Amino acid sequence: MKFDPIEFELFKNIFISISEEMGAVLGRTALSPNIKERKDFSCAVFDSRGETLAQGSHIPVHLGAMPLSVQAAIQSVDFEDGDTVILNDPYRGGTHLPDVTCISPVFIDNKILFFIANRAHHSDIGGMTPGSMPLATEIFQEGLIIPPVKLIKKGDIDKDLFELILSNVRTKEERRGDLLAQMAANTKGKQRIQEALDKYGKEKLLHYAGLIQDYTETYLRETIKNIPDGEYAFEDYMDNDGITDFPVKIGVLIRINKDRALIDFSSSSDQVEGGINANYSVTFSAVLYVFRSLVDEDIPFNTGLMRPLKIEAPKGSIVNAIFPAATAGGNVETSQRITDVLLGALYKAVPDKIPAASSGTMNNITFGGFDPDRQAGFAYYETIGGGMGASKELDGLSGVHTHMTNSLNTPLEALENYFPLRISRYSLRSRSGGSGRTKGGDGIIREYEFFVPTKVSVISERRRFTPYGLDGGDCGLKGRNILISGKKRTLLGSKFNIKVEPGNRLRIETPGGGGYGRK
Repeated sequence: MKFDPIEFELFKNIFISISEEMGAVLGRTALSPNIKERKDFSCAVFDSRGETLAQGSHIPVHLGAMPLSVQAAIQSVDFEDGDTVILNDPYRGGTHLPDVTCISPVFIDNKILFFIANRAHHSDIGGMTPGSMPLATEIFQEGLIIPPVKLIKKGDIDKDLFELILSNVRTKEERRGDLLAQMAANTKGKQRIQEALDKYGKEKLLHYAGLIQDYTETYLRETIKNIPDGEYAFEDYMDNDGITDFPVKIGVLIRINKDRALIDFSSSSDQVEGGINANYSVTFSAVLYVFRSLVDEDIPFNTGLMRPLKIEAPKGSIVNAIFPAATAGGNVETSQRITDVLLGALYKAVPDKIPAASSGTMNNITFGGFDPDRQAGFAYYETIGGGMGASKELDGLSGVHTHMTNSLNTPLEALENYFPLRISRYSLRSRSGGSGRTKGGDGIIREYEFFVPTKVSVISERRRFTPYGLDGGDCGLKGRNILISGKKRTLLGSKFNIKVEPGNRLRIETPGGGGYGRK
């Protein structure tokens, strides 16, 4: 079959639009503010091997890892028409336990042609603290581990399995609603794929599905060719693992050879006791994200990106942890530092294309307790934005999510309606961005005032090591976490579990972005 550039553009956008429409269904039908308001989910279309064809404009750390989940499901389950597999196991392509993935096959003539999948962050999946983001020392403390298993069999929900999952979480009805929303999103994706098959035929759809991956690969290879051959190294540090106070090194060596790149993390620290360990899928996601960001063309994000890249991440290291290491913070925090070191190394090769460090943390906060007005338990999770790093030509944006996160702000009105608390302050953190010829963006101040006894967990970074500036630009300010009880103010660490009392306030001051160039 010949290549037609007009048809190619048509089919490329068909696959992308299916992913986007799935996201619209998921966001509109979910119950939790984390999914409905913050849009902490991702949707994508895969070929029969579990390789990505196209994705929505969702969360980078989800999307790079999702093909590994689909491939784990293919290896573990005999799919039949009408099935949906659910999983969250970080050691089978997941990212961390709150991220639950639903995978559905698309059959034609008793053969799988495509897979539809989505991943959503659930505000609680069990474990030792509300929100399932504790300072754990093993994965069993972080929540319910779900291997690849059929939640829907030939179109019927497995009610026993569904009830088992819901019996292990704190907010049962909210989880039920969010899981049903994920199922609905996959149903819509399958419907749209079937419509495309009916309209254009199997042969043409499969032909252009393959060409889309080849197209992405070709553009990335051309981009790598324009990077000077050589070796480029960089290192940075995590504040600590939340259990001990020792810094944790993330180091990378990037070797460029013509149209290929080797990304070697061998100089990174071993896996740690606390929950900032990244599994391989998280590291995989960060590498794909950074190299995709180098491409000027608007290419689809798919596994064609991986073909020119080789990753060396030693097993048992902080960037490729082995079971049963705790991983809750690896997905959200270590992924950000991996991104920082990759960009830092590439700055030495292509300085005009690389920005200074952004805030470098997702500033994760989870909390939960019992609401006497509603006579029900509650659990919530959100991330808080920060400052974007400045580039050679532009100032960094202020108060935004950057790099491996792409979620939205939860409106104060929604948050205060759902939970027994008040946001007593929400503003930009003035002058927290690094100065330079172009200025780093400012961070955020977000202050929570709690009305009932509440358990709170925070996993954050850049409270010890500042976001770096480039070309003589200043670093962004470090973040701060402060507990306010009456007139008493207590400076907290970057990671903690605490119980707050009514009237206590927790202030999160997020880091600014680094500046670029001397003034």
